[in-house]
Formats: sequence, structure tokens, C-alpha cells
Amino acid sequence: MDWTGIILGASAFLIIGLFHPIVIKAEYHWGKGCWWLFAVVGLGFCIASLLSDGVISAILGVIGFSCFWSILELFQQEKRVAKGWFPSNPQKRAKALTDHKF
Repeated sequence: MDWTGIILGASAFLIIGLFHPIVIKAEYHWGKGCWWLFAVVGLGFCIASLLSDGVISAILGVIGFSCFWSILELFQQEKRVAKGWFPSNPQKRAKALTDHKF
């Protein structure tokens, strides 16, 4: 009996489930401008995946590409906040207004 598929499937399920609130919190606190952080972390996990073997390599790859997918989700989350589906951070908006140069 080989548990690799079950382990990988369960890991992917948990990783995707964990990234959903991470994206929501990241957009709430920092906005879509933190996309580069997801890119750097994703690249790091993909490199680690290349340097690993077996199911660990696959799990690291899933984390890396979940980071890449989160970049798209950050931009989508901003639209969901604008529609009122999620709360906006009033402190982030006030800071953006004071930082804006006319």
C-alpha cells in the first residue's frame, strides 16, 4: 500500500486552505503591494522543491505554486473588498490618502 498520493492530496488540501486566510490578511494589512513577497517566497519554495526528493519535493512545489497563485488572489481580493464582500482596513485607506502626492 502506497500512501504518497493520500499524503500529497491531504497536504495540498491543507496548504490551499491555509493560503485563503493568509491572502485575506495580507490584503487587509498591506494591500496588493505585497505581491512581491509572495513571489519571493514562492520562488524559494520552488527552489527547495528542486533540491528535495519524493513527497517532500511535491509538497514544497505545491506551497511554491500556492504562493504564485496568491499573487492573483491578492488582486482579486482587492476587488472583493471594493465590492463590500470583505471589510476594508480604514487605517490602510487613511495612510494611502495621506501618502498620496498631488
